[in-house]
Amino acid sequence: MSATPQKNRASRRVLAAAAGLVTVGALVAAMPAGAHERGHGHGGGHGHGHKPRTVDVQLLSFNDLHGNLEPPAGSAGNVSKTHPDGTVESIPAGGVEYLATSLRTARKGNPYSVTAAGGDMVGASPLLSGLFHDEPTIEALNKLDLDVTAVGNHEFDEGATELARLQNGGCHPVEGCYEKGKKFKGADFPYLAANVTKEKTGKPLLKPYTVWKKKGVKIGFIGVTLEGTPDIVTANGVKGLKFHDEVETINKYARELDRKGVKSIVALIHEGGAPASTSYNYDCDSPGAGDGISGPIVDIAKGITPKVDALVTGHTHQAYVCTVPDPSGKPRMVTSASSFGKLYTDTTLTYDRRTNDIVRTSVKSANHVVTRDQPKAPDMTRLIDRWNKLAAPIANKPQGWISADINGRGSTAPEKPLGNVIADAQLEGLSPAGKGGAEVAFMNPGGIRADLVHKASGSEGDGVVTYGEAFTVQPFTNMMNVVDLTGAQLVTALQQQVSGPNEASPKILQVSRGLTYTLDLTKSGADRVVADTIKLNGEAIDPARTYRVAMNEFLAGGGDGFPALGQGTNKLVGASDLDLFNAYLAAHSTATAPLAPPATDRITVIQ
Repeated sequence: MSATPQKNRASRRVLAAAAGLVTVGALVAAMPAGAHERGHGHGGGHGHGHKPRTVDVQLLSFNDLHGNLEPPAGSAGNVSKTHPDGTVESIPAGGVEYLATSLRTARKGNPYSVTAAGGDMVGASPLLSGLFHDEPTIEALNKLDLDVTAVGNHEFDEGATELARLQNGGCHPVEGCYEKGKKFKGADFPYLAANVTKEKTGKPLLKPYTVWKKKGVKIGFIGVTLEGTPDIVTANGVKGLKFHDEVETINKYARELDRKGVKSIVALIHEGGAPASTSYNYDCDSPGAGDGISGPIVDIAKGITPKVDALVTGHTHQAYVCTVPDPSGKPRMVTSASSFGKLYTDTTLTYDRRTNDIVRTSVKSANHVVTRDQPKAPDMTRLIDRWNKLAAPIANKPQGWISADINGRGSTAPEKPLGNVIADAQLEGLSPAGKGGAEVAFMNPGGIRADLVHKASGSEGDGVVTYGEAFTVQPFTNMMNVVDLTGAQLVTALQQQVSGPNEASPKILQVSRGLTYTLDLTKSGADRVVADTIKLNGEAIDPARTYRVAMNEFLAGGGDGFPALGQGTNKLVGASDLDLFNAYLAAHSTATAPLAPPATDRITVIQ
């Protein structure tokens, strides 16, 4: 749902600032032997005799996995395909059992195959991975034979020290080892962070690049995250770090690789764009190169030196295979494979042995669906089963009690009972001055993924809300933001529920207690929100006054067609939505006094 969700649940706190960056200095030294110059050697060789002038290198890539080991549920687990007749098909996709099969099948018959990723492999992960600080996902990526990845913003959710642990291995400093007799081995592929340096020394936090080698073929990979990472990660997560311009950094290290004789270079960039269509098979080069894509990646691509032969991107969770002209005007491939392991990109790089460079005119690329009708990889099934057994005690832990069903996803009304509970939880948690001073909270309806059901799902008993059930309601674990918005911007945001991109299919925000207004569905467009009825705690909204507004970071970024909410200033990043939800359940319910479904009387609807 959220393009840039954040993680900070109770069991995953950012490590204390006192821990500092002590383990980071040893990061590169502790890299697995040869990890920076290696190829897994998928497939066989060409045999003996005369070597042809060119050789095709298969580049398999994906991005924004976010710890989705099991197939993502609901609409988050579908990809869209547009057929020649214009009809759009929704295809269930993703899950590492299927991603492993897809990649292993694709590698067959390709003696030169390298697998790379565009960042956000971990973070904002479902319970199965997030509960264990994403160790299960790193283990799965090792089994997938991932060769290299860039860092994304989510790799910094728990700070540089924890990122170092994911790379180097070792048990969690607070929670220890999760399996008796087993020590976490860390990633056997390098994380690259060329544009992240340590403030005190100015030195790179991680390796800026790596060189993949196979039988004389050399391809350099430079990895960067978006320069704006500090704007979307908690302050503790990026403490002591500096993030630099993507283009300048890539160009700097491309020159360095070129001087070392590495002429074939791929940039792994955790930043992306938005194609004009959400269908994975959309041709964004129609009518001209890159005409059908917009967003930050376009200007980045146009600024990166022609020494770089292809760009693997991410962050926006979109699917595209485009050519964007480089500074010399020549087309260059820019790809992204959606998110959650639903797609992978297969790019053919024709390598010239005489020049050691890629023949750019013959670069071909396509996205492929990780379908769920293919065999599951047995080793991934075993991995998922093993971690699920460990997760069960936490997943089954009670968080609170309810007296009856509190409907969220299952409610078709504009104002949903569970939406009110969630918005109230966010307001309560973020209203103290030190927590943001929120006066009102908004929740996007699409972020409510389930109902709270009174009937027991397991052995916990009727009316008990378990951690797993609360997590299912809000699986994105978005960080909460509190921002300044004017009254005029608040009114505009409410009007955007039923106008612009949301006019045909309104998205009615769930609002915290104290905010009331009338929704007149007999009218059209923005007029459906009756402006002079909007009140906060009984007082009309003052267009000129500044209000402190709480919402998840997806909305705070203008997501779901709410650009007015993206105009907030003076941002404070708070706890995650799930943390606030669970805290509210604990504070407002007991076994003898369970939480009742709230009244839905905040939005007066005229049909």
